[in-house]
Formats: sequence, structure tokens, C-alpha cells
Amino acid sequence: MPFLSSKVGQKHLYHPLRHNGISPIPMNPRRTHVGGSVSVKASLNNNDVEVFSKEHLAVSLAKYVSGISNKFIREKGCFTVVLSGGSVKYLKKLVDSPYYDQIEWSKWHIFWADEKVVPITHVDSNYKHAYDGFISKVPIPSHQINTIDDALPADGVADVYETSLRRLVERKVITTSSETGFPKFDLMLLDMGPDGNVADLYPGYPEVNETRKWVTFLKNAPKPPPERITFTLPVINSASNIAMVVTGAGKADAVYSALVKGPSNGKLPIHLVSPEGEIKWFLDKGAASRLYR
Repeated sequence: MPFLSSKVGQKHLYHPLRHNGISPIPMNPRRTHVGGSVSVKASLNNNDVEVFSKEHLAVSLAKYVSGISNKFIREKGCFTVVLSGGSVKYLKKLVDSPYYDQIEWSKWHIFWADEKVVPITHVDSNYKHAYDGFISKVPIPSHQINTIDDALPADGVADVYETSLRRLVERKVITTSSETGFPKFDLMLLDMGPDGNVADLYPGYPEVNETRKWVTFLKNAPKPPPERITFTLPVINSASNIAMVVTGAGKADAVYSALVKGPSNGKLPIHLVSPEGEIKWFLDKGAASRLYR
């Protein structure tokens, strides 16, 4: 099978190459340097994949989020964006980017794909990380930032969070999938763990197989804190857009499995992510290192 060639254009004014097979990115593609950084764009197994230096990844993601936000605000008057623990740090770039003033922040509604069941002021809280680095610096109305009820145990947190989502569907803030009836968020910013987990859906855990609930819970997560809530796969797969933001050489094997090798002995949660809409991968060079021959 021929190797897929990568194409790089100045200032990202180019289109990804499409290929029906699965082929790694060549080790030495022609690169364009933009602002001191390097970007490679390609298509692997029909996934839109871009590889960046760490600095340029955040800049490109800021531009992407700004464009998606403006599109949905024009079309339906609001923007529903889902954050996950590892993706939050890259949104900081929006605060000091040229796209800041182009965004109608008052139309944003923020949700969490996963959250630790700890007080929202706790150092492990995904909300706290998002608030300190991003939310506190943008004028999003507080009632549009959908935090958990941290006074409840994990099962109660999941039930209350799902109930709040259903109310926002009734109010038409969140749309639903015409195919599945699950909530259809405009954009999910997700990351992936070294074990191929997505949100708080872990390999071998029964929550991966949940097909009816919108939000489920764990009391025995493989790393502390043990109690967490997470969107289920049907909700993730109903999204209009998913940005999979993965960085670090420690995740290179999982990236290779997701984009090139595919499942061998069973499926990892990342293998089950197949959204109705578009999925775009933002990788740094460490995470993408096994994609090169």
C-alpha cells in the first residue's frame, strides 16, 4: 500500500489529502514554517489530522474554536461547547488571541464531558482548572456555565447533570440528534489518555457500554479521585464537531492505534468514537511520533 503524502501550505491555506486506506505520514514531509512553528496536515483512515509544535497547536485550536463558535451563533443564536479535563489548558490561548474580540461570548454555553466528584473549588476539579485559566477571563454569563452539584454523591451528580441537560433540550439551547435523540452539542473538545480512554470512559469499564443514559458515573476510576461523572458514548457520538486534542509522546501508541492500527484484541474507548459530525485531530509532534515511518 503506498504511503500517504502530507501536504503543507502557507498559513494553513490548504486542504487535507484523502485516502481510502490507512497509511502513516512520511517521516520527512515538506514543511512550511509559520511563525517559527511547523504544521503537517493529512488524512489518516478518513480522519482529519494536523500535527503541530506545542506553541502552534494552541494558536490553531483558538482559530478553529472561534470559527465554529461564530458559525453556530449565526445559525442558531447560541453555541454549546463541551470541555474535558485535558483540553481546557489549550483554551487559554483564546484569551490573548486576535480571535477574542470576534467571539460573542454571551452566547456561549459550557458543559463538561467529564468531571471529578469533588468540590468545584478543589484542585482536581476540571471546572476549577477551566475557571482559573479561561472562564474567569471571558464574559460568559455564569448561569450558562453548567457545573456539577458537588454536594451529592457520584450517582446523584450524574442524575442531576442529566436532568439539567434535558431541561436545556426542552428550552432548545441544546439540539438533539435526529438519528438517535441524544443531545447534539455543537463542539466537544476532548482529549485521550495513554490507555485510549476518552472523557472518563476507560478500557474494560462497564460505563463504556452504556447506551441509554446521557451521563453516567464511576466510583472506582483507575486514578484518583475515584468518583467521577462522564458523558456516555452515544452523547459523544452525537456531536456536530469533535476536536481531539492529544499531546505528549506518552500517548503516541494510543494515537497510532486509533488512527492507523485499529483494534486488535478488543476495542479501546477511542475506537468507539465515531461522531455523526466532523472529527478533527490536533496533535503535537510527540503524540504523532508513531505516525511517521
